[in-house]
Amino acid sequence: MNPSEQIDQLIAGLTDWRGDTLGGIRKTILAADPDIVEEWKWMGSPVWCLDGNIVVGNAHKDKVKLTFSHGASLPDPDNLFNNGFGGKVWRAIDMFEGDRLNEGALKELVRAAIDY
Repeated sequence: MNPSEQIDQLIAGLTDWRGDTLGGIRKTILAADPDIVEEWKWMGSPVWCLDGNIVVGNAHKDKVKLTFSHGASLPDPDNLFNNGFGGKVWRAIDMFEGDRLNEGALKELVRAAIDY
């Protein structure tokens, strides 16, 4: 099974709001740049890459987490980052049930990560 198929399977297995959220996030990330590649790393994490890792997605019990490896160095004018401020390098977006993500702002954040 290739990485995209593994991500499909992960999302399909999340039969609650987390599957819908991760599926929507995935579409938004892939729409940010046609050259983004999906990978499957660390025993079950979808990772979106272009000349290195851009963002890792994880579904937890009560949230969906997007972790940007170099998030501390990225502009975030829309204040999407809401976790990871204690670290010097990474930043994260934790999404909880009912949260809405600004798709345009996420695309810009992904593009900034590509340019980093």
